Amino acid sequence: MELQYIVIISVLIMTILSLLKVNVLLAIVISAMTAGFMAGLSFGDLVGVFTESMAGGANTALSYVLLGGFAIAIAFTGITKGFVQFLRRAIKGRRGVILGVIVIIASLSQNVIPVHIAFIPILIPPLIALFDRIQLDRRAVATALTFGLKAPYIMVPLGFGLIFQGIIRDNMSENGIDIALSDVTLAMLAPGLGMALGLIIALTITYRKKRDYSQIEPESEPSSIEEVDDSPFVFERKHLMTIIAIIAALAVQIITEEMVLGALTGLILMFLLVAVPYRQIEDVMSRGISMMGMIAFIMLTASGFAGVLEETGSVEALVNASSGLLEGNQLFIAFILLLVGLVITMGIGTSFGTIPILAVLYVPIATAAGFSPMAIAVLIGTAGALGDAGSPASDSTLGPTAGLNVDGKHNHIWDTCVPTFLHFNIPIFIFGLFTSVML
Repeated sequence: MELQYIVIISVLIMTILSLLKVNVLLAIVISAMTAGFMAGLSFGDLVGVFTESMAGGANTALSYVLLGGFAIAIAFTGITKGFVQFLRRAIKGRRGVILGVIVIIASLSQNVIPVHIAFIPILIPPLIALFDRIQLDRRAVATALTFGLKAPYIMVPLGFGLIFQGIIRDNMSENGIDIALSDVTLAMLAPGLGMALGLIIALTITYRKKRDYSQIEPESEPSSIEEVDDSPFVFERKHLMTIIAIIAALAVQIITEEMVLGALTGLILMFLLVAVPYRQIEDVMSRGISMMGMIAFIMLTASGFAGVLEETGSVEALVNASSGLLEGNQLFIAFILLLVGLVITMGIGTSFGTIPILAVLYVPIATAAGFSPMAIAVLIGTAGALGDAGSPASDSTLGPTAGLNVDGKHNHIWDTCVPTFLHFNIPIFIFGLFTSVML
């Protein structure tokens, strides 16, 4: 079989299995094995490449496990009860206000307070009862969360946005095109605006109607989530210590740009400052692993899948094969490049990790076609961004599902991935396509 078809077939297999509600982790492993066998790798070599490549996602996986423990420790102190009670009083059941607040909080988690998805298991489960009481469609909540997790790092050069846009700039430079970070920021405004349009459509049209979750049967066992406590919140010493731990964790993460060190700092301080009793360490970590462990393992297997695709050479072969079609006007060339990028990033499920792969292949092709540096930045950034919304293996979809599926009534594929793909990837693709031609 020609190599360029391997990545297409394997990604299709993963997508189809996921749509058929096969466990995402199993779907990724099966797809990776299929790609390796189609490329002629022996079983031993395939397993070796897969497991070695998983190490590339170890930092992210460990970060999520530690963030899970940190989130459980924060919730254990009861400080989130005060915040949730305040939030419930402030929004007073108004669906538009609820979704707006969720968008703002999720956006802050990427740039101003870069905790990424760690806030979701703290904030969302206690609000599920409120969502159900006003019959709020959780697909709207998932869309709002994914927008906040993704749009800020695409458009704003702060926090994760600084890292993402810096990766685009650095990889373009390594491949022969010098571009200022400010130009990358300007270039990425277009796909970000496409996301904003998709969000508006999702919240005001697609998922505007009420949805009665009392009529929906759970697809999985409900998580062990405590009932909402409506007793008056009293600020205590442990809550002050919790705030200190949170600030310290954020400071370490910002200074070191390492989520692992930030989460570890927060966890250690929670116990040293006795915000959480030492004897509760085992329980806190067990619950943290239970909450975030599946996401961590999925990210590990996604790294293994990416490694197998790279080992087979199928990604490069797909782009090279597509380059034979790249004759004619720039609009058609940009369309093919973004379509190839969509296939690759949907399979790997990470915006940050696919930029180096795409830059090596996109820069020479786009340069030969006469695209400007800013247009090439749009192509690379847009193709990378397509991996986060809609992909079963993306933390931007796994995080919202983890918070919304505590009662087993929110399906990862049909209630998170499909809505976010339709409302974000399609407008991102269109806005990125036409912007790359106009710049």
